Amino acid sequence: MIEKILGVLSAFVISVISSMGYGGVVLLMAIESACIPLPSEIIMPFSGYLVWRGEMTLWGVAVAGAVGCVLGSLVAYYVGAWGGRPLAEKYGKYVLLSHRDLDLADRWFARHGDIIIFVGRLLPVIRTFIALPAGVSRMNLSRFVIYTFVGSLIWCYGLAWLGMTLGENWQGLRPYFHQFDFVIGGLLLLGLTAYVYRHVRR
Repeated sequence: MIEKILGVLSAFVISVISSMGYGGVVLLMAIESACIPLPSEIIMPFSGYLVWRGEMTLWGVAVAGAVGCVLGSLVAYYVGAWGGRPLAEKYGKYVLLSHRDLDLADRWFARHGDIIIFVGRLLPVIRTFIALPAGVSRMNLSRFVIYTFVGSLIWCYGLAWLGMTLGENWQGLRPYFHQFDFVIGGLLLLGLTAYVYRHVRR
């Protein structure tokens, strides 16, 4: 089932980038960063494959990907800033989210938001959703944009470089990233379990 979904997504990514070029990279990475799980692990390696074919440049696709990430992240940021906090305050108790937790998140983003965003943009799964809590905590917007761009540029360049290096075998990366997604998902599940246990015990 998962392989079929990835196959459909791959066909969609290939079609968009093949027809729109750099604009397609911007569009797809914006979708991925707006909390819509469209895998950058397909988008950027295919862009790197086109670099290998001489149809694009490595820095061109990396910058296009990073710009798309910023645009999509701004959408998620403002969703969190305008609607996330009021909803969290009103309904958070139903998912064990207290005002203390929200205040703690605010302090964390105020003190460590730069590194949280930067590192978050380098992690599968997390990178797709990291802008939402940043918006809820009203992280400084200019710093949010800067660190989103820098972290995303590194991520996009790395994936595009791998795609360029592998050439026609660029899709061989998919199984490895898929396994890494499971690792990140498992760690998030452990963290969620600990969070629920702590709140229930309290």
